[in-house]
Amino acid sequence: MKSKRIATGAALAAGALAVTGLAFAPTAAAVSPTSATVTASCGLFGGGSATLTATQSGTSATLTLSSTAITTPLALSANSIASTLTMAKASGGTSVFSGTVNPAMAAGSAVTVGPLPGTVAAGDSLDMHGGSLKMVIFGITVTCTANAAQSPGPFVF
Repeated sequence: MKSKRIATGAALAAGALAVTGLAFAPTAAAVSPTSATVTASCGLFGGGSATLTATQSGTSATLTLSSTAITTPLALSANSIASTLTMAKASGGTSVFSGTVNPAMAAGSAVTVGPLPGTVAAGDSLDMHGGSLKMVIFGITVTCTANAAQSPGPFVF
């Protein structure tokens, strides 16, 4: 009988600890919105509407940019574009997302770069307007700049 009480007490204590642990566990970080559009100009490579997609896991985040209006003049192999996406912070300064992640693209194809990794802090509000996307393709640097703020608004991490 005494061992039943000890086992029951231990089970209740373990359950209470588990509930307490859940109550104090950090909440999952979530960026909002997860997708935004921006109008960008990329010089000779074209310009127009582009979609930015964001993900977040703690202080790590990724951004992907894709656009049917911005096209590649030559066929490109996967992971051949060195991209640096600089996002303007509402609080001042910038956040940089960079890498060489892109799918293979035929000549004349829509451009997609990313997901490009970067670091964010809780409360960061990031917009491509005031930042830029620099892509190095075959040693040639292509710079895209946003003509206005992204819609529906900045990414808030």
